[in-house]
Order: sequence, then C-alpha cells, then structure tokens
Amino acid sequence: MIKRKDLLGLVDASAEEICEILDTAANMKRLLRQGIKKLPHLEGCTATILFYENSTRTRTSFELAAKYMGATTINIAASSSSVAKGETLIDTGKTLDAMKNDFIIIRHPMGGAPYLLARTVKAGVINAGDGGHYHPTQTLADLMTIHRHKSSFENLTVALCGDLKYGRTVHSLIEAMSRYKGIQFVLISPEELKIPGFIRYNVFENQGIPYTEVSSLEEAMPKLDVLYMTRIQRERFDDPWEYERLKDSYVLDTEKMKLAKGKMCVLHPLPRVNEISVKVDDDPRAAYFRQALNGKYMRMALILKLLDEAARNPAKEAIDTTGLEYDRVCRNPKCITQTEQELPQLFRCTDKAADIHRCIYCEQRA
Repeated sequence: MIKRKDLLGLVDASAEEICEILDTAANMKRLLRQGIKKLPHLEGCTATILFYENSTRTRTSFELAAKYMGATTINIAASSSSVAKGETLIDTGKTLDAMKNDFIIIRHPMGGAPYLLARTVKAGVINAGDGGHYHPTQTLADLMTIHRHKSSFENLTVALCGDLKYGRTVHSLIEAMSRYKGIQFVLISPEELKIPGFIRYNVFENQGIPYTEVSSLEEAMPKLDVLYMTRIQRERFDDPWEYERLKDSYVLDTEKMKLAKGKMCVLHPLPRVNEISVKVDDDPRAAYFRQALNGKYMRMALILKLLDEAARNPAKEAIDTTGLEYDRVCRNPKCITQTEQELPQLFRCTDKAADIHRCIYCEQRA
C-alpha cells in the first residue's frame, strides 16, 4: 500500500491502488475533453519540478498536470541552479523544504536520488526517473495505454526490447505488471544490455514470474500481446564506441509488424532515435503517442492520490530503516552515494542464505 505522500517506485502500490489511479485518470481525461481548463484540487499547493536531466514529455506533462489542477509550479534545471556550483542534493532538498513546497518532482542521473530526497524533506517526493533504476510515473502512463488496448492486465505476453540494463522504464513496468495473473515476459536485448540483477532477483526469481530471454525480435513477434520498444541510451554509456556498436541492435519496421498479432500494441517511452521506423506510426497498433498523452492524465491522478494520502496522514511516515548495515561498499558508479558529501552507504540483506545485500539507494548487490 502507498502509505506516504511519496512515489519512489511501484513495488508498494497494490493492484487496487493502480486501478484507483487508472479510474481517476479516466475521469481527468473526461473532464479535460469537456473543455474544462482548470480544476480546483491543488489550489494553494506548490509543486517544484527539479530536473537534473533533459526531458520533454515528463517535464511538460507534470507541469500541465499540476497547473490544470490549480497548483503553482516552479521549474528548476540543474544547469542553471546552485547545483552547477556543486550544491548537493541534500542541501537543495533542505532549501526547497524551508520554502514550504508541497511536492518535489525529481529526475536525476544517479540511482536512489529520489529515495535520498524523500528521507531528507517533509514535502512529497515523486520519482520522475533516477538513472537506470526506476521511472514509476512513466509506467502509470504505460499501464493506462495497455489497459485501453487490451482491457485487462491479465494473461498477456509482454516483450521488452532494447536497453533492458539501463532502461528504467523497463524495470518499473516489469515490477508493476508482475502482480497480474498469467503474465509472461519476453526479454529481447543484446548480451551487454540484459536485465539487471535486482530486477531478475526481485521479480523473476523471488516471485517465480515466467520469462524467456531471446536475441531475435522477429522470432518473438508472433506470440506478443504488447511490445515495449526502448532506445539504446547514449547517456548511460561511459564508452562511446560501445554505444555506437549497440545502438542499432533492433529496429521495428513494417515488415516485422506483419509478423505480429492484429491486436498487439506497440509502446515506447520516447524519445525514439531510429528503433521504430516512422512508417510504423500509421499502424493502428502503434500506441506510443497516445501513451505520451496518457502520461498527463495519469500524473494528474497520481498527484491527487498522494494529496489524499497526505490529508489522511499529515505526519509524513518515516522510511523504514530497521536492519540496515553499514559495513559494505556500493561499487555502482551511478549510485547517488557516489556524489553526495559524507553520505553513509547503507545496505539491506535481501537473502540471508545466499548472503545477498543490496544498496538501499540503487539496489545493486554489494
């Protein structure tokens, strides 16, 4: 259950809560289509959009969502703030908290940054993407789009294609859909970009969710109900030559679409580079631009849900830190512990028998 006024990931959201958010989003969509330009739900609230990475769809949809419901929005780009002078995330968070923000919507290149911010501030924190870790609000848009096309989340074969290692949208979608009956996953990626250990352990091994790993998109196409394409992300690679070698691993074109079911739907979190031919855009199964629009409705619904939680539980519930260990080192160079001043590294034992300990920020194994 969602017990705080934060959304850091979807692992704690129940199927019932997701259904509730979907219903609210459908209602928001209906109201906006009736020509209602502004809703009163967030009057008097302030939402700060704190982005350390570039964004078009996520930033715009959050800003529109907050403004449609009457909130005052403040946009902070890291490149033009004190972050450029070396200010830490903790200090930025404390400053924003002192200014009485109601929500902070954060995108950050380091895994675990939203978790750290949520531990630091009284304001609600919404994760708009943290490195190669999670992107839960994109997943809400994905779920609304899938439900619109398939009418259910059960008994679906869902393929995820491209960058599964750094693809935070992939990680969040797998965690969200794993709670539904009859789900099967097909993972399509180069060897170098396979799904990371924390998803493999948390979902596939721990929950016994069926999955197959293949390297051929054509081979998988005929059995799919949902195809989730992703770009190979240049910004996640330390070696530019490695990116150049892998960037064109998969391209969805009209010939491959001929292999697919007539009611399959194609999703993509966008932006695309060249992994989906523009000729596919006219296929009725291509849902990625509708998916982008659904992001606005789902983010409106999410903010209302978190606002309701805050009204019912005014005192922000502390994040559980019982049983944490300090005597290990996170070696993930993309973890928030690598950039914050004097931040203690903390670990939780996730499998005592196998001696598996994971960083509480980025979830990488120690």
